[in-house]
Amino acid sequence: MHGRPSRSWFLSSHLVFGTAAILCGILFISAIHRAPEKPVVKNGDQVLLDHYLGGLKGKRVGLVMNPTARINGVHMLDTLLARGVNVTALFGPEHGFRGQRGAGEQIVNGVDSATGLPVYSLYGKVKKPTAKMLKNVDVLLFDMQDVGVRFYTYISTLGLVLESAADNHKPVWILDRPDPAGGNYMAGWILKQKYKSFVGAYPVPIAYGMTIGELAKMMVGEGWLQTKNKPEIRVIPCEGWHRSERWPATGIKWFPPSPNLPHFKNALVYLGTCVFEGTSISEGRGTPEPFLTIGSPYISFRKAELKPLEKRYNVELSSIRFTPRSIPGKSLHPKYEGKTCHGVSINLNEKQIPGFDPVAFGYDLLKFMLHHSSKDSLNSYLNLLAGTNEYKAFLHSSNNISPDSYWESQVKKFAQERKKYLIYQ
Repeated sequence: MHGRPSRSWFLSSHLVFGTAAILCGILFISAIHRAPEKPVVKNGDQVLLDHYLGGLKGKRVGLVMNPTARINGVHMLDTLLARGVNVTALFGPEHGFRGQRGAGEQIVNGVDSATGLPVYSLYGKVKKPTAKMLKNVDVLLFDMQDVGVRFYTYISTLGLVLESAADNHKPVWILDRPDPAGGNYMAGWILKQKYKSFVGAYPVPIAYGMTIGELAKMMVGEGWLQTKNKPEIRVIPCEGWHRSERWPATGIKWFPPSPNLPHFKNALVYLGTCVFEGTSISEGRGTPEPFLTIGSPYISFRKAELKPLEKRYNVELSSIRFTPRSIPGKSLHPKYEGKTCHGVSINLNEKQIPGFDPVAFGYDLLKFMLHHSSKDSLNSYLNLLAGTNEYKAFLHSSNNISPDSYWESQVKKFAQERKKYLIYQ
């Protein structure tokens, strides 16, 4: 019988269609949340592929890279080979070309198992490419993620590569990347010539607030390099980065630049807590959170005593007990291996990251730890990390002045000197 649909039919059909619409909406929103966000910033390696790859046509290309040289999870070496680039030699810094070595472990020459290409070590007995290593190279590509601190050895490697390339008349293309700590963040004393070493090669503050491309321009412009020939460098800039931004704002996935910096938080706090490598106090190697875990068997304090540090630096601190273990590829035989340590666990949330001052925090925390330790001490390596012995005045002071007041004038001077080398606003 063909009559008008009943009221119950309308109600049931509206219910079906309404439910379907709601389900579609839920699925759409879920899809949006599941879809990976595209990076806000493009590193120089991606910019090279997008715009400048033709400049390598017909050239024999050497790569100075580490495991951070990746695009969409694929190492830059494999990407370049797939694009037809004639890669002829590989050069590995500390931790190796593909990053299989822990801190301080000697790297030896060898062959890349995936490609059969020769790999030359730049960390060990030879830290500077030789003429023989560069014989079959027309141009070098330098691509690795720095962390923005003077004692991280990749910038020392950069300088030695520029010197050798200049001596052998080879151009260097620097595939630039953001400074993870931010391009406006500068802190710490400027290196004194007396304390120059592989963990402090150039007269810059501990945190210098520059990309490797900007720093390379400054190395050349200020005459810091030991070469008779002017280095021929070309900086392939990253796109979309503003120097006020720290790593989370870039949208780029974090690939550990070394085994003990597994996450950005470790790398940011490392700028300050690496100071503990110049002491008998553990910097957290041999634990799941290196540089966020600090302590020794001889430290004792009450949780309430951490409050002034938490307030000054807007950071979360917890008292902790931990036992360092030997971890192959990350930390062989760390300080106090197998012994129970007492100390501090450091944490930052997303809101705290932009304004955090890791270098000042590190020295303040060191002063706190020494005050609450019955046995711990400093060693001469701290002079190399600090680039000076001026830190002693702060550590021995009885006042509550922030450590940044001890280097403020030096940082201001450097900020003026670096201006003409800056690429990003």
